[in-house]
Amino acid sequence: MGRSRAAIVLAAGKGTRMKSALPKVLHEVGGKTMLNWAIDLARDCGCKPVVVVHGAHAPEVGEAAMAAGAVPVLQDPPQGTGHAVAAAKDALKDFDGDLAVLYADTPLVRAGTVRRAFDALADADIAVLGFDTDAPGAYGRLVVDGGKLTRIVEAKDASADELAITLCNSGVMAGDAKAMFGFVGQLDNDNAKGEYYLTDIVAMAGTAVAVTGEAEEFAGINDRLELAEAEAAFQAHRRREALMAGVRMTAPDTVFFTHDTEIGEGAVIEPYVVFGPKVRVAEGAVIHSFSHLEGAEAGAGAQIGPFARLRPGAVLGEKAKAGNFVEIKKATIGEGAKINHLTYIGDAEIGARVNIGAGTITCNYDGVNKYRTVIGADAFVGSNSALVAPLEIGEGAYVGSGSVVTVDVPPDSLAVARGRQENREGWAAKFKERMKAGEE
Repeated sequence: MGRSRAAIVLAAGKGTRMKSALPKVLHEVGGKTMLNWAIDLARDCGCKPVVVVHGAHAPEVGEAAMAAGAVPVLQDPPQGTGHAVAAAKDALKDFDGDLAVLYADTPLVRAGTVRRAFDALADADIAVLGFDTDAPGAYGRLVVDGGKLTRIVEAKDASADELAITLCNSGVMAGDAKAMFGFVGQLDNDNAKGEYYLTDIVAMAGTAVAVTGEAEEFAGINDRLELAEAEAAFQAHRRREALMAGVRMTAPDTVFFTHDTEIGEGAVIEPYVVFGPKVRVAEGAVIHSFSHLEGAEAGAGAQIGPFARLRPGAVLGEKAKAGNFVEIKKATIGEGAKINHLTYIGDAEIGARVNIGAGTITCNYDGVNKYRTVIGADAFVGSNSALVAPLEIGEGAYVGSGSVVTVDVPPDSLAVARGRQENREGWAAKFKERMKAGEE
């Protein structure tokens, strides 16, 4: 890579159009905050340190930046992008290398595109990322002459000829850190907004170039509609990736991923499946329709659903099954075990080849504490059983249907814990006669 790299993430905007008490950059796309998308983008490009510039109106942004391992810097009051970069100068006073300026409200920018901007610095002082569009609207325009970027003009300050330019400014730029801070120190605010524009440093640089990316990468998010559009773009991208990696989806538009979803080759994802954060599905597993997985793992050949819910800590071994209307939380399900339907398993360890009958629940909570249930390999739990933890059922043991099990069951034993059945012959006929007489 050569020279050291650092990044400044601009996150001081108020985001009033989002109409939310949550700061704009802490809204999520693909299960990850826009702020964290920008921080991770910087790191993927080899940037260290990463500085996040936030406003006094949103201290939560600074806290989130620190939690992500970035350096928070306050810009108060905000006076434009150039002023925001200047606010980060002290945090980078000991840094010597190339610097990228990124934005916390453009979560779709790809690391490869930013790396190309860094690479362009071999022949230029400043590299600016841009994109072509037929609808440039309020974007700043990149004015290029002879292959060199001569200046960036904000839409509000542009002439009619400049507004006709379709090469637009993404806001992302890179350059030598010390040179960029020097340029920023020379900025003035003689413009329509009365702000210090970072874009003005292009005219100060000896040589500047424009590096282009795809327009969808640089879609900025200012309101709920744009947030939804960014989510749709993210989902479309991840679905394409999954299909090209050998995942079978018959209705991909109905499947929803997060940024860290891992699906193995040959897995089948049926319609209307939702993946929350931290899900891994191994090769050949089948996720049936209307299932929801979060913080869970499915082993090779496992089957889940339809209408199953795997909560954080659920781990299914190879060829294990969690069927329709099964909920699993913080439990390990052994190889080939079957939990076919209408069951809750929480805080448990289920051995290989165990069969859990319909309607079974692990009673893991007493209102204060959680307790574990351990079931050994090859055990059989009959339908409609309640397993009151802490509890251990030995290998090969049987639990009779309808039992409420409160005491450990030894291996290869039968546990029956229910009231004794009593048959009263003729009772039903006499009851009906009394009822009929009463009506008459």
